[in-house]
Amino acid sequence: MKKILIMGLPTSGKTTLASKLTTLMNAKHLNNNTVRKESEDWDFSLEGRVRQANRMLKLAEKFQKEKYVIIDFICPVLETRKIINADYIVWMDTIKEGPYSDTNKMFQPPKNFDFRVTEKNADKWAKIIVENIKN
Repeated sequence: MKKILIMGLPTSGKTTLASKLTTLMNAKHLNNNTVRKESEDWDFSLEGRVRQANRMLKLAEKFQKEKYVIIDFICPVLETRKIINADYIVWMDTIKEGPYSDTNKMFQPPKNFDFRVTEKNADKWAKIIVENIKN
C-alpha cells in the first residue's frame, strides 16, 4: 500500500483534489472531516491534531491490501506528518491563509514534499500527479 498525503490549509482544495485522485487511481480516500465526525472529536489543539493523525494512520493501515490510500488531512505541523509517514506528499500551496486563525498560526509549511500544487485546478493537477506517482 502506498499512502498519499494531500495536505495544506483549510479551503486550499485538498478534498477536491483527493476526490479526483481517488477516482483516477481507484484508491481509498480518508477525509479528515469525515473521520473527525465519525469519532466525534473536534479538538483542534496540537494534542487533538496529533490524536487525529494517529487515528488517520490506523484507518489507512486497515487498507493494507489496497494499492493506494489517499489521506486528505491538513497535517499542520511536522509532528503530524511524521505520524502519517506518507510515501508521497502533495502540498496544496494554493492559499496564504485559511479561515481559521488558530490553524494559520500553527501551520508549518512543509520542507519536504513530492509535489506542490500552486493553483486550484484539480482536474489539471490530478492527471499530472497520477503520472508522477506511477513513474
